[in-house]
This record gives sequence, structure tokens and C-alpha cells, in this order.
Amino acid sequence: MPGILLAIGYTALLLWCMRRIPFFARIPGLPMRWLGGILILKVLAGTAVWAIYTWVYTDRSTADIFKYFDDSAVMFDALRERPLDYFRMVLGVGNDTTWFTERYYMSMNNWFRQFESNLYNDAHTIIRFNAVVRIISFGEFHVHTVIAAFLSLTGMVGMYRAFVGFLKGRERALIIAVFLLPSVLFWASGVIKESLLFFGLGMVVHQVMRMIGGRITPLGIAVLVLCAVLLFFLKFYVLLSLVPALVLYAWCRRRPKYDPWALALVVYGCALLLVLSTPYLIPGLDILQVVAAKQQDFIGLVREMGSGSFVMPPRLEPDLLSFVKLAPYALYITLLGPLVHATPGLLGMFAAVENVGLLLFLVVCSIHRQRARNHHRDLLLALFLYVILLSLVIGWTSPVMGAVVRYRTPVLPFLMIWGLLLVDTERLFARWPRLRPYLSA
Repeated sequence: MPGILLAIGYTALLLWCMRRIPFFARIPGLPMRWLGGILILKVLAGTAVWAIYTWVYTDRSTADIFKYFDDSAVMFDALRERPLDYFRMVLGVGNDTTWFTERYYMSMNNWFRQFESNLYNDAHTIIRFNAVVRIISFGEFHVHTVIAAFLSLTGMVGMYRAFVGFLKGRERALIIAVFLLPSVLFWASGVIKESLLFFGLGMVVHQVMRMIGGRITPLGIAVLVLCAVLLFFLKFYVLLSLVPALVLYAWCRRRPKYDPWALALVVYGCALLLVLSTPYLIPGLDILQVVAAKQQDFIGLVREMGSGSFVMPPRLEPDLLSFVKLAPYALYITLLGPLVHATPGLLGMFAAVENVGLLLFLVVCSIHRQRARNHHRDLLLALFLYVILLSLVIGWTSPVMGAVVRYRTPVLPFLMIWGLLLVDTERLFARWPRLRPYLSA
């Protein structure tokens, strides 16, 4: 009960602060009462994640929302006994020594992982996040849910702001696409990596789009750098999938007379050459090898722990030809896997239904697409290539449908926005006039 009361208090405080911060209070097409309602909805969704992993999946040692929270207590305890150790661990400065390993990390269950060949163990980021929030949470888990939901909401507001100018008259549809997709609402509201991921992703996109529009400020640059660093240490492949798309869109804006497909060929060709050159530029780093090893690590982890939604993938070899051959399979697993290989239980059913709705939405948008030349073709291309590249990486590495549903959450809002940019709403409303009050401002 004290934790619930404290969480309610923090929620009320955040709602009060949001009304006084222009970033939240002055949003085209999104009244503050709606935004406040979305925050409360996200807190409830994060609480639902907690409830499911408390009463349905009861093994606390394997639940992401608990295992990193529990490990953070070891780090936080250092604040009282050895404050300098705490700050070194939180900042990641001078903490890779035998002292820290024996004193702290060996007491954690997830700082070191058996199956881990990634460039960086992203579990460290969420452990550090929980260790910082413990300063104000007094160890009450529900406060962590409120903070995670608020950070996720902040990133989503940034994402909404980045695209609302392109979708005037379709603000309500954009609200659904960014904030209310079921899997995004659920997974990006709990005390897990996806909440921090959406914070970083949304703020990076927001700041880059502002800079492309000519609004460059020292604060914006600082926010961009910090959030890009967060993305790199949280889900580096999301950042690496996003960068070429942002570069392409910025280049298209600077060179509007050029064919965007030609510019895309140059940008993504250079990106591919850079990936293939990494073993020579940075000895010991081979991105293809890292991705292939990640797939095998995931398979090894699933075989050890068991999973009801495991789909054995073709083996990915660390060479370009293997990646190309498995590209269709990777796209199929990411975009259709939650429907074709639905996981057992209520969560799997919801994911399958959402997948059907998403497919129908894209079909409707394609049928009623703008017949004349689309003024947003550069942005459409950049979004499309981001969605494809990130979907490929997820499909190449993730053989578990339950994980795919989570990992593809940063794909879905952009896919929905792509559809909204593509569709001719007047043609759509002429066919289905009852949709107008639900999708337009």
C-alpha cells in the first residue's frame, strides 16, 4: 500500500509539472487533458505488466521487470556505504576492476550473462536506471513503473511532435499510431528496456527533425547526443537502423531536385561498405559476426530455459550472402510471425489480432493512396527503409515470437505513420465517411 500511494503521488506531481512545461503543454492537436489521460493509461499498462509477471509468470529470476530491479539494489546499497563506488557504477567510469566485480557484480544475477556476445551488455543500462530511480522510490517498485511510463511518454511526445506537421488534419490518427498501439502501450510502459528505448528513440527523431528544419539550439544538440548515447548502450541496432534513414531524409531536404532513390542507394551503399569494413577499421569488430553470434546466443538461451513460442530459424552465417538469403525470412518473422506463429495465451492472441489490424490498415492505405505525386515522398522512403532495416535485424536474430512482439515495438509507430503519409484521407473518407470524426482533428 505505501508503494501504491507513493506512485499515485508521483503521478500527480508529474501531471502538474507537464502542465507547466511547454514541451508537453503546447502540442498541436493533443490537448493536455488527453496527454494526462495517456500518462495515466501508460501507468496502468505498466502496472498490468507488473501484475502479469507477478501472478501469471511467477519466476521472478527470469522476469525482466524484476531481475534488473533486484540487481539494482546491490548497486544502490553502495550509495550509503561507499558513495564513490555507486557513482562510478552508475556512470560506468573506472568500474571494470576486480574490486567491483567481487564486491558488487558477483552478487548480481544478471550483470554477467552466459549467452552474450554483443558489443555491450544492455542489461547494465536498465540496472543503472533502476539504481538511480531508487533514490526517489525508496525501493517501491510501482514508483519505477511511473518513472518508466513517464520517460516513455516523453519520447512519444517527441515522436508525435516530429511528424504532426506532416499530418495536419490527421492528428487523431497520429495519436493512435504513436501512443495507443496495444503492444507499444503495453511493452513500452513497464520497467523494461522498451520504455527507455522509446524515450531515446523519440527524442532523437524529434531533435533531428528540428535541426533539419533549421531549429538548432545548444540544448537540442545536448539532448540529441545524450539520447543517442542512451540508444547505443540500450539497443545499438535500433540506433544503427535509424541513422541512415535520418541521413537520407536530411540529404533529400538539402537536394530536393535529386532522385531520392538514387540518394538512398548512395547512403545505404556507404552504410553497407562501412559494415563490411569494420573488421579492418576496428580490429576485432565484425558486425556480421556479432549479429550471427547473437542469433546463436538467443537459440542457446531458449534451449536452456525453454519457450513456448520458439521457432527454429535457418542458421545465419557471418557472410553477406547468408544475410541476403535469409532477408525474406527475417521480414516474414518480424512482420507476420506474431500472427502465423502466435504465442499461446492472452498476450499472443492480442499480438495476433493487432497484426491483423495492422495489415488491414496498410492495405486500406495502399488502396486509397494519393494518386498525385506525394509531397512527402522523401520522408516516406526514409521511414520505409528504417522499418525494413530494423525488421531485418530483428528477424535475423530473434527466434522467439514473444520476444519479436517486444522487439518490433519501435517498428510499429513508424509503419503506421508511413501509412498515414501514404493515404489520401479525402478518398478514404469519401468511401467510409464514418471514419472522419475518429481520425481527423
